[in-house]
Amino acid sequence: MKRESLLQHLVKNRLLVLMSLPAVIFFFIFSYLPIAGLLIAFKQYNYRDGIFGSPWAGIENFKFFFISGKAMLVTSNTFLYNLAFIVINNLLEIILAIALVEITSKWFRKVTQSLLFLPYFVSWVTVGLLLFGFANFESGLINGFLRSFGSEPIDIYNTPGYWPLLIILVSAWKSVGYGMVYYLAAIMGMDPEIYEAAEIDGANIFQRVWHLTLPFLMPTMVILILLAVGNIFRGDFGLFYQLVQNNGVLYDKTDVIDTFVFRSLLLTREEGMAAAAGFYQSVLCFVTILIANYGVKKYNKDYSLF
Repeated sequence: MKRESLLQHLVKNRLLVLMSLPAVIFFFIFSYLPIAGLLIAFKQYNYRDGIFGSPWAGIENFKFFFISGKAMLVTSNTFLYNLAFIVINNLLEIILAIALVEITSKWFRKVTQSLLFLPYFVSWVTVGLLLFGFANFESGLINGFLRSFGSEPIDIYNTPGYWPLLIILVSAWKSVGYGMVYYLAAIMGMDPEIYEAAEIDGANIFQRVWHLTLPFLMPTMVILILLAVGNIFRGDFGLFYQLVQNNGVLYDKTDVIDTFVFRSLLLTREEGMAAAAGFYQSVLCFVTILIANYGVKKYNKDYSLF
């Protein structure tokens, strides 16, 4: 049988091609065309000559980023924070999804799910203001509570040691309700007859969760973790910037690559250094996802992304 050409295939499926065209155009404009901007990382950029006309600088922009003394600090902060987010948030999402499924009251389940999902729609600006209202030294709720019991107030905004735990808690509060939906959808796809058979055989709720639910969630969990690992060197700019703002006392504990590059660009106007940091960040993410996907493929190729 003669294979049809690409043009014949496109003509034959022209309606599907037409439906996918807006998405293709969107990603081409906003994801592929900006790749040309990577040249800025290797150039002494100026607005007069533009991206392609500016003189070459070789790896000078990368040297400038690394000799700043903050490159390794912000890289390790970005990696460790995202690692904590992946582990803690996924664990909480699985626990909450299983708990909601096991709740018999539909009314209570819907109300709980809505309350958990609600923080996802709160902007990081609002979250930063809420945190300030709780943690402010002078009039925050936490210190007001401590003063009412005769305890010494805590200067949270001038004590960097509190912030790793604080940022992890805020991230979980805001994102767990949304991430839980993926696991809920996966659990709902299970055949209820499997649960009924296990219950008839005498399996209690913990045995059903351990031997049925968790193995069924494994493919979903692996894919979500792989996608998260692909961005493990990208910090959530809204989270880290809006919570910390320009508080230099906290930078060593809270600064990630994204916030460091943003502030450097505002202060020094070194577009080349900012582009070099972004290029460095992208390479790290690309290598990490390749390694993670290779490891998953060795374990079970059906769980890998590619």
